[in-house]
Amino acid sequence: MKKFFVIMAMAVMAVSANAQVFVGGGVGLASISHDGGDDVTAFKLLPEVGYNFNQDWAAGVKFGWMGSNKGGEKSFSINPYARYTFVHTDLVNVFIDGGVAFEHEYGKGRDNDNIEVGFRPGVALNLSKNLSFVSHFGFLGWRQEKDNNLKTKVNAWGVNLDGNQLEFGLYLNF
Repeated sequence: MKKFFVIMAMAVMAVSANAQVFVGGGVGLASISHDGGDDVTAFKLLPEVGYNFNQDWAAGVKFGWMGSNKGGEKSFSINPYARYTFVHTDLVNVFIDGGVAFEHEYGKGRDNDNIEVGFRPGVALNLSKNLSFVSHFGFLGWRQEKDNNLKTKVNAWGVNLDGNQLEFGLYLNF
């Protein structure tokens, strides 16, 4: 096991030496009030790591954990992607991520597995050479929601441009 961690550390250092690695992600925190019930604090943590192969192409993976303080529904997700940046300026980059996402929802009687394959457009505002504010908006592709308790599946194809598809985050570029 020690050899594995040493090899992983060496791989991360080798990749970082080329100054092409980025880390970042987003966080969310919300207070939800129910009429006559308890208030719930919900959280979302979405760390992300990636590698820029050149000016146009990158690959990365986003992990996610969501839950609340009162034993409600929880979930975790993993989302590997490839990124193509097609507009480059000193201040703004415009890109599209193509990837696959898996999410498992559990707790409070839930046991759901969700899979999606598709594209998410995004914009990066370059605050400095090493710091970017990133936003994704929308989704184009396929999504399947599977309820493991009820043994049901829902498949959906299309474009989703509602406000629930808006994400913000910060990236630190090494």
